[in-house]
Amino acid sequence: MKDNERSSISRSKFLRASAIGAVGVGLALNSCSRTTDESNSGPAVNTGKKFRWNMVTTWPPNLPVLAEGLKMFAQWVDNMSAGQLKIKVYGGGELIPALEAFDAVSSGTAEIGSGASYYWAGKAAATQFFASIPFGLNAQQMNAWLYCGGGIELWEEVYAPFNVIPMPGGNTGVQMGGWFNRKINSIHDLKGLKMRIPGLGGKVLVRAGGTAVLSAGSEIYTNLERGVIDATEWIGPYHDYLMGFHQIADYYYYPGWHEPGTTLEIFVNKHKFEQLPKHLQVIVKTAAARLNIWMLSEFEAQNAEYLQKIRNEADVEVLSFPDDVIAELRTISKEVIDELVEGDAMSRKVYESLSSFQKKIGGWAAVSEKKFYSAL
Repeated sequence: MKDNERSSISRSKFLRASAIGAVGVGLALNSCSRTTDESNSGPAVNTGKKFRWNMVTTWPPNLPVLAEGLKMFAQWVDNMSAGQLKIKVYGGGELIPALEAFDAVSSGTAEIGSGASYYWAGKAAATQFFASIPFGLNAQQMNAWLYCGGGIELWEEVYAPFNVIPMPGGNTGVQMGGWFNRKINSIHDLKGLKMRIPGLGGKVLVRAGGTAVLSAGSEIYTNLERGVIDATEWIGPYHDYLMGFHQIADYYYYPGWHEPGTTLEIFVNKHKFEQLPKHLQVIVKTAAARLNIWMLSEFEAQNAEYLQKIRNEADVEVLSFPDDVIAELRTISKEVIDELVEGDAMSRKVYESLSSFQKKIGGWAAVSEKKFYSAL
């Protein structure tokens, strides 16, 4: 057989394999998340009816990235629908109090909202797992679990009694561990520490001997400056710098063990959503997915810049928590989560899915990213 004949046959085999692979990828993408039936819904029917929705959020008006991203989301929906669906965005407190956003969407007072699912732990304990838990998944792993590991289906199941449909709508990435006015050399330094920290992270701090303090974002700076609290976590270098924490705290710790990849959410009133034509439903979900990627990308880009600004401009020590402190916090976190899932069947169901996925994806991360970073 001549070389050119061999080459022709090889190319033919490659092209056939590529075509088969492309079909396989398409099938995989269609089956990855089983929460939609757009592929089987038939042609979209555009009746020309216009829809006007109100969005309520937990974020202060004009908050960079968060409120900013929601205005972009509304514009994307407007553009993709050619003005058929317009969404007016209200920051927390503008139309209703920030933490009443979920209730407003549930009741139909507003059609759509944005927040973080751990804010609704008082309604259903399992909601917390769809935002972030201590020593949980990072941002890309959360996306993998939600979109392709069964997470969204469980999320929809948790929200179903409230007449609400959830969608991933942003991610902060790995957060920082917080601002402290005392050095953390051992787990004993957390005893008596008053720290603004919400959710399961707060429960872990309490078990370590500290006090978890809940306060609105607008109160944190003053509380830290006046010694009402000894420490606070917020998000990451970008927002922390804008809050001015580097001016009043001595130590900036990492990593954010309590929130390693916090998923933010878009949540929609189920009845209102089902009243939309199919093509508008797809547009809302597509815009939410775009927002999910944009927010994480913007956080990563800005945090990289502002961490450097903090190091250059502030008289602050940027420190890693000691290894033994992280090990103790991990042990306590497991105890707190085990107690939660033992007492709540839905939390147990969700956590079993999440923890099983974390074990699998952890094996892949160990030979991919972890090994790569260790080689840098």
